[in-house]
Amino acid sequence: MIAVISADLLASSSYPHELMERVLASLNREFDFLKQTSDTDPGFRIFRGDSFQGVVHDPSMALRVGMQLKTAINRLHLKQSDTNKAFKREADLRMAIGIGTYDFKRESILESNGEAFQFSGRTLDEMKKENRKLKLKTPDTEINEEFNTSFHLFDTISDKWSTASAEVIYFLLKGFKETEVADELDISQSAVNQRKKAAGWDAIEVLLTRYQKVISTNFKNG
Repeated sequence: MIAVISADLLASSSYPHELMERVLASLNREFDFLKQTSDTDPGFRIFRGDSFQGVVHDPSMALRVGMQLKTAINRLHLKQSDTNKAFKREADLRMAIGIGTYDFKRESILESNGEAFQFSGRTLDEMKKENRKLKLKTPDTEINEEFNTSFHLFDTISDKWSTASAEVIYFLLKGFKETEVADELDISQSAVNQRKKAAGWDAIEVLLTRYQKVISTNFKNG
């Protein structure tokens, strides 16, 4: 079993050229990081200019990876003033996680196929008719129902993030401690703590823990 993440940028045709350049550069940096830190190349690739897909070989980590990719672009903005200020988010994505078999492997991830690819791709297509930004599809209906309910709540929480909130969540997802985030952003630890609370980090951490436990119990890695 593997997890496949499929995503597309929301309203990308309205992005200024500079913002699109920053979004694509940020995503490619994250893809490089995932490749360097994975035993098996996840093969994340951008296609059609505003969509991407890749494999997470440990399905229980797919939600964390997806959130890292989301926050990597949620934190971007084009404002010229102090980058530590909170601004309205200018970039976001729609993302589907599919967990299933990996039946047909090719050198390019875009030419590979299997249950996980079909779950992810079809779910993303369905989401375009819904007001949803994150969904999960697995062979287990009960698991799908549990997490898609939770993900609906996560959408509501993350839609309220500022760029500053998303940036703090980004580093927390990477495993940074509050003091390390403060040093990285050149702000106080209390400011980090305030942004963390405003972004709903405690609830997000509970969701990540629950997801990892359920998925690792029900779906074997690899």
